[in-house]
Formats: sequence, C-alpha cells, structure tokens
Amino acid sequence: MGDPLERLGSQASMATESVMKEDLCLEIDPPLTESVATAEDWRRALGKVVPAVVVLRTTACRAFDTESAGASYATGFIVDKRRGIILTNRHVVKPGPVVAEAMFVNREEIPIYPVYRDPVHDFGFFCYDPSAVQFLTYQEIPLAPEAASVGLEIRVVGNDSGEKVSILAGTLARLDRDAPHYKKDGYNDFNTFYMQAASGTKGGSSGSPVIDWQGRAVALNAGSKSSSASAFFLPLQRVVRALSFLQKSIDSRTDKPKAVHIPRGTLQMTFLHKGFDEIRRLGLRSETEQVVRHASPTGETGMLVVDSVVPSGPADKHLEPGDVLVRVNGTVLTQFLNLENLLDDGVGQILELEIERGGQPLSVSVSVQDLHSITPDHFLEVSGAVIHPLSYQQARNFRFPCGLAYVADPGYMLFRAGVPRHAIIKKVANEDISSLGDLVSVLSKLSRGARVPLEYMSHTDRHRKKSVLVTIDHHEWYAPPQLYTRNDSSGLWDAKPAIEPASVSPSIAIMETSSGDGSQNDFGSEAKKQRVDEDSSDGIAANGSLYGSEFKSDDAMETDTTVLRDFEGATALSANASLAERAIEPALVMFEVHVPPSCSLDGVHSQHFFGTGIIIYHSSNMGLAVVDKNTVAISASDVMLSFAAFPVEIPGEVVFLHPVHNYALIAYNPSAMDPASASVIRAAELLPEPALQRGDSVYLVGLSRNLQATSRKSIVTNPCAALNIGSADSPRYRATNMEVIELDTDFGSSFSGALTDEQGRIRAIWGSFSTQVKYSSTSSEDHQFVRGIPVYAISQVLEKIITGGNGPALLINGVKRPMPLVRILEVELYPTLLSKARSFGLSDEWIQVLVKKDPVRRQVLRVKGCLAGSKAENLLEQGDMVLAVNKMPVTCFNDIEAACQTLDKGSYSDENLNLTILRQGQELELVVGTDKRDGNGTTRVINWCGCVVQDPHPAVRALGFLPEEGHGVYVTRWCHGSPAHRYGLYALQWIVEVNGKKTPDLNAFADATKELEHGQFVRIRTVHLNGKPRVLTLKQDLHYWPTWELRFDPETALWRRNILKALQ
Repeated sequence: MGDPLERLGSQASMATESVMKEDLCLEIDPPLTESVATAEDWRRALGKVVPAVVVLRTTACRAFDTESAGASYATGFIVDKRRGIILTNRHVVKPGPVVAEAMFVNREEIPIYPVYRDPVHDFGFFCYDPSAVQFLTYQEIPLAPEAASVGLEIRVVGNDSGEKVSILAGTLARLDRDAPHYKKDGYNDFNTFYMQAASGTKGGSSGSPVIDWQGRAVALNAGSKSSSASAFFLPLQRVVRALSFLQKSIDSRTDKPKAVHIPRGTLQMTFLHKGFDEIRRLGLRSETEQVVRHASPTGETGMLVVDSVVPSGPADKHLEPGDVLVRVNGTVLTQFLNLENLLDDGVGQILELEIERGGQPLSVSVSVQDLHSITPDHFLEVSGAVIHPLSYQQARNFRFPCGLAYVADPGYMLFRAGVPRHAIIKKVANEDISSLGDLVSVLSKLSRGARVPLEYMSHTDRHRKKSVLVTIDHHEWYAPPQLYTRNDSSGLWDAKPAIEPASVSPSIAIMETSSGDGSQNDFGSEAKKQRVDEDSSDGIAANGSLYGSEFKSDDAMETDTTVLRDFEGATALSANASLAERAIEPALVMFEVHVPPSCSLDGVHSQHFFGTGIIIYHSSNMGLAVVDKNTVAISASDVMLSFAAFPVEIPGEVVFLHPVHNYALIAYNPSAMDPASASVIRAAELLPEPALQRGDSVYLVGLSRNLQATSRKSIVTNPCAALNIGSADSPRYRATNMEVIELDTDFGSSFSGALTDEQGRIRAIWGSFSTQVKYSSTSSEDHQFVRGIPVYAISQVLEKIITGGNGPALLINGVKRPMPLVRILEVELYPTLLSKARSFGLSDEWIQVLVKKDPVRRQVLRVKGCLAGSKAENLLEQGDMVLAVNKMPVTCFNDIEAACQTLDKGSYSDENLNLTILRQGQELELVVGTDKRDGNGTTRVINWCGCVVQDPHPAVRALGFLPEEGHGVYVTRWCHGSPAHRYGLYALQWIVEVNGKKTPDLNAFADATKELEHGQFVRIRTVHLNGKPRVLTLKQDLHYWPTWELRFDPETALWRRNILKALQ
C-alpha cells in the first residue's frame, strides 16, 4: 500500500475515483438556506433518500485486473427510477465478471447487472427492472455536483460496517484533496480531485450517497482513512455526464438491449495538481505564472504537473515527469475537469500542449487515444488461471505498456510453475508473447503433459526476467481453455473455447497382466515408447518426455556410457559417505507434489509438498517408490520425481494409498528416461525381519533439497511408540493404529528418508506425520514431525502388486495390474498400560496372559472410537478393552492386522472377527465385521455452485458421526466468487437435502442437481460437523459455475472431467 491507512470503503476492497468541479474555490460561502437547515429539514430529506438507497450484494466470479474473486456488500442509490439505474463505485461494479443483487430498505431483493464502469474514476452503474420492485414507494436521488462547497453539512447514507442502513453526519472540509492512494498493485483513482469530510465511514459504505439537507447527492462516498475519521468523496461532474449518455442509450433502445458507449479519451499519463511555490522550484518562469494566474479563476492555487507516463502510450517520448502543463490548444488549463472535457470530446484528435520543462518552454502534439480501447474486455481462463491484456490501471502502477499478457490469477498450472499474480508473460515455449492472442496461439500447439519454458517479469523485480518450467495439465483438473468476452448488452461475460478441441485423441496402449515377474512385465518396445508430437520439432514432447526417440545410434550410446561413467565417478567422490549411504543413494528420490485447488480432497491442508522417498521396485517397464502420506496425501495430485542417482526429473502417478499406514506408492515409467539414467537407478532391498529392537544401530539416510544424500548413525530408543494424533479442525488423514520407531538423534522435523542397516538394506521408512497444535478453541497451527515406519506392511503390498492383487485392475504404464485390497477393522484403538488397566477391572489372569504374550509392551488395546458407518459402529463402545481376537491374545496393532489378513487366506469362510472384550468389568464375546479397502483413496468429486462435494472420507468418519438423514455428501471446500461463497455454503458440513430430496450419496446428489435450472433458487439442508442442522437458499449460476464431476478412470489412469449441467 502506498498509504497503509487509506482504504476503500467496500469490503470488496479496491479503489476510488472522482473528477473536480470547474471552479475550485476555498472560500467558505455556503448559501444561507443551508446554514439554517433544521432537524425537521433533515428528517424530510432522509425520509426521501433512505428508500432510494440499496444494499448491494456483489460477487466477483473471477479475479480480473485489480480485483480478486470474492463476495462483498456495498451500497448504491437510485439515480433514475424510470430507467432503473443505480449509481455506485467502480470497485463495486468490478472491471470483470460480477453477479449482483440489490436489497431495498423493505428487504425486497432484485437482480441487477452492470452497464458501465469507468476505466479510471471510481464510479459505475447497475441497471434493474423497475417493475420488479412491487412493495416499496421510493424516489430517485437527484445529482447536484454544483452544490458541494466547503463547510456544507452532509449526511452519508449507506450500508456502513455491514449495517443495512447507517446515517453518518459530517461537514465538507476540502474540495481539492489529491486522489487517495490505496495500493501499489491495485486500483487507484487519478487525474481528479476528491472531497474530504470527517464522517468516519467504514467497510460496506462504498457507493453511498453524500447528501445535503435538500436530499440531493453532492458527492459519492468512495473510501476512508483508518487512522482518522476522514472519508473521501468523489465529485459528481463526470458522473452526471456518463449518466446522460446512459439515459440516452436506454431511451434509444428498441426491443433488444444494446451496449452503452460513453466517449472517454486518454493520453496514458498522470497529472498532479501542485501549488505555485513548488512549481516555481520545478523551474516555472515568473512571466508564465503571471499569465496563468491572470487567465485562471480567482483563487487558483496551482497548476498541473506530469507525474508519470505509461510506456508506449501517446504521451511517451513527448512528456516527462516534472513537466508543467501551461496550455492545451492555446488555452491556459489548470484543472483536471477541464482537461478531461478536452480528452473525452477529442478522441482520435491531436492536442497541442504547451509545457515548461526545467524553465524551458516546449510545444508537443499528442494524439488522444480511446480509453476504452486499452481497457480489457476479455480474458483467458486456463487451468484456473485468469490472463488478460494489461489494463491502463495496472500499466500505470507497474510501468509496463498496455496490452501485455497479464496474470490476474495464476490458478493451478502457473502457480505450480512459480508464476505469481501480477506477472507479465513474455515467452512460452521460446516464442515471444506480446499479447493474449500470442499466448493462445502457443498453447494451442502444446499437448497435455508437455513441459515448456516460460519467461515472465514482475513489477517487484522489473529489471530481470525469470524463467520457469510450466507443465500443461496431464489430467483434466480444469475445463479446456475458455475465452471470456464482456457483453455490455447483457452484463455477462460470454465464454467460448479458446482452442479448438483436437480431432483425434491420443491412443493409449494397454496390456493385461495378472502377475508381475520381471520377464512377464516387459511388454515390448512398442508399448514402452513415449508418444511424441510430430509437430514438436523444437524439442517439446507430449506426456512430459523431452526425448524425441528411444532409438539411438552407436555414437549416442557411447556418449550415454561416457556420461554414466562421469556421473558415477562424481557420486563416488562424496566425502566421508558411509557404506549404507553409498548403497542406498541410487534408490533415493525427491518428490515434489502439487494438489490442484479444484480437487483439494479429503481435507488436504496444503497444495505443495516436498519429501524424500525410496525406490522399492525398478524394472524396464515399471518403477515404484514409497513415500509418506504427508508428502503424497491424496491421489488427485501431480507428482514429479527427481532422482539422486542421475539428474533426471519425470512425472509419477499415485497407485496406492494405504488406508491406515502412513505411506503411498508412486509409479513411474523407466522408459521415460534415457538408458543412461535408467541403468544407474536401483531399487532398495527391504528387510522387514527381524524387527528393530531398542538399542539397535541404524543409519538415517535422506536427501537435501539440492538432492545431496545425507546420513548419520543413530540408535533406536523406542521401536514401538504408539501414535496419538488428534483430529484437525478440517479433518484430514492422520495416522492411527500405528507403532513407529523413535531415534536418539535425527536431522529435524523436515528431513525424511529411510533407516538402513550397514549394508544399506531398508529397515524402516523415515516419514513425515502431520498434526495440528491447538492453542485455544479458535487458534491452531499445523506442525509436522518425523518417525520411523516399519516396512513389513510395505513389503506385503509390494508383493501383491508385483504378483497380482485381489482387487480391481489399475492401468500402470500401459499395463493393467490387479491391485491389492486391504482388510481392516474400522476401529481406532489406543494402548493402555496393564498397571492402569487393572484399575478398570482387568483381571490378574488376563494380565498374566498379556504379559506372557508380550513382555516388552505390557499393554492392552482399548477402543477410542469406531468409524461412523462401519460394521463395528454399533458393536464396540468407547473404552472397551480388546483382549483377544479369534481366541488369540492381542497386545499391539499388528496383532489386529494379522488377524484381518488371516481372513483373506481362505481359512475362514466369513469376514468377521471374534473379539473378546472387557466392558465395564464384564468380559464379552462379540462377532465384529471387517471391511476391505482399496488404495485408490477418493476417486470422485462433484463441483456444484462452486462447492466441492465428496463422499465422507475416513478422517470425517473417524469423528464417529454421520447425519441421520442418510449420511449425505460432504462439502470439502468452496471457491471464491462462487454462489457457495455468496450464500455461505462453506466446507465442513454435509448436504443432506436438495429441494426436499435426500442426498445420501454422490449419485443421488448428482441426480438432484441435474434437475435444477440456471437462476433457480435452491433450498439446501445441511448438517455441520458439530451436528448443527441448517437450512439455506442458494441461487444456481450455470453461466459461470456449471456443475461438473471429476472422476478417476482406472482404464486410462487419468482423472476425467464430465459436465453434469451447464447452459446450452
């Protein structure tokens, strides 16, 4: 912020504007009638004004120009009742897509649509249907800019601080205040004066009328200064002119609405009004000052001085900062308003400017440009990013030429590459980008999954260009690129495909397999080839491959061998590397994971993760690496792998997320590498037995961010520490029913890797765990810690993937592989020492049995809770002690897992466990059902009205509560600027009914929402996580927020996007 204390009055936050009256005079000479206004006069005036003031509920559907997407309240007032015109601020009308409603004082609500927003000054107009207001008698508020004077008593009537009607009193103190400066990278008014009064307006009052005792609007409230009671008002001279054009345009309509054209001219430069004393210091000659004073109105205090010139604009190379404007077309000119009259009436003409530069008189000829021609009226939406031509507002802020490709919102694809908001894109795929059309042209040549260089500039570091790699989405996280264009007739932004869809979709080679030894899985060179776009002569390949072909000449193979020898020699020189480190380094891999905001499922708490993983399988057609679930939290992710053994980076795909244990398996395609890199990468050897004991020596090995292997020797202090991680405010995966390994020393809470023996064999994964530290009922902070994860569960799942599992098949690198299912008991347990269990009624006989079974742990497992909807939910109770399973004593979580796995070996005909429990001192025998879970995680979500809904995930079910109304679908997140945002359909609640129809699952929810039409109000019944029910109404908007689903397709191993309901 330029002045951090100056801010806009609206909650939406952004700018102000105004234009000054012709005769600016500091003489306090108010009319006699104004000075004697009585309380009764004000009462009558307010009685007429208040019904004409409306509360505006606006929703910016997309980020655009200076504004972010969001919902807010503001104020407007009726200036033409017959034609249905509402005046408010520009930062309320928004420069981009907006949906709005107006609420009158009697709480009648009507839809409104924007018809004009000034490109520079802080005013704009909404229109509405006058016949829609049926139960209120009101009058329009007349505009009287000539009535403003210093000392005038005024009232500001509006929605101040969220109050529906607030009336604040004040007195105009200044008519010649500089336009307030709000933000360095946001909207700021310029080339105008503002009025100032001590009325103390706050958020929500933007667009309020500033009225006198006769009920006339003398100014428009725009912003305020938080350090004082000062409020800033926009003069109404330019508003009156624009309103006149608008009224004529509405009157000239026949049947079909047409766009309003209000002529606006510009030189793409900013003036400041400075006093004569300062101008003399800039070099103004005394004879020039005398001429100006003589020709100006009495009381003139200064002249206009050039403050900034936009590069490549009409005034560039002609005018410079510090130039003093003397005459325009031969007439002395010292006021903003007079200058704007000339510009607006002279679009396309040449102005003759006489200036003084350092005391030297100069004459320049400048062409007046159409201001609307440099005001963006279209934008490209691609992968959630909003990109449009750089506006005059931001060109002035950043000192870049207008029209460049400007990032209003980086979305997902650009955020993943590190491109910030407000960036200017200069090159993509080595092609220059000078306009939005250039960008669309380049994007149309790129295939899904392609990785290309992108060059951008930032206003915070404007003298250096930055280069990053951008990856075109491989999965269908977002809709295909759309080009939105403003339609001033309807007030909407019409969308059309920016890129014509490809006529032929890429084919995917598929082979069936049921087992996976090395020879069987090598399915031939044809299937291993990466598809390369024939047009990518510049080295840009589809599917992320940067290699044009796998077939190489003998010379190329010899070069690869030389590179391999050189790299192996370099890695061998690592100083003081232990044997374990050298053995494990070829299996170390660094993960970089990005989660698309469009599918932030299962309560995932971030969108960018780093972590070290271990390669546990590597053949010619498939590689598998294991990593903790605090790095790969959900399957809807983009994963990149960087190998320690060779400098290569390739994409990976999530193939298995263990439903209980804190690890995920990621597959990669070795054929995406060249032979040199693939040959030096090796899988680590897993050593699940014997289990680690207290006092054992291990090597902690991992990678730093620069892919340098690091290791240290440590001692196991506790090989079976039970985890106890509480639920986060937004439920997400947390490790339960797990024992982990603790060491005496490690590398800190952000270092992950593996625990090995001296030969480099993996004894445990050193993984990261997520937790939330709660400081109070309203304050919490995310933390992470690291512990060792035994590899026995990993080796079991790995074997089933290689040999063929018992679950549905999944396409991995072109081969269908049956994946394993994991049988679990959906109960959260925790250990209690036998010494404490005795106090809860555990008998000495059972204590002896449990001690004999496990003399080290000396504990018994107790029930903390059952997952809602599980087979154990109504059988086990909190506090139950689990003594035996199938007559075998149990003392640790692994005993429960082993009993579940026994059910899959065919020795039992059912899926139940016989549990012996102790409940309130009574020993009971229970038959409890188990459940089978795959490793896919959540594979389907629906986006309706901007809220993302899914089936309740395990972390939510672990809270032990599901709504009685058939469970319902769970809202996992919401989008800014959506109907869900506007009407308060936020996350952490279930939707159980839509217009009275039950929605117990996603299928029922999809069927219910397909019946809803655009613009229809929908009644929603929800239940919050805390059990509180609620009913709300929401207006569906299919224009900007169509209903779509994202579903994982195991046949293609891709996330597919399907439109469920949209406008035709």
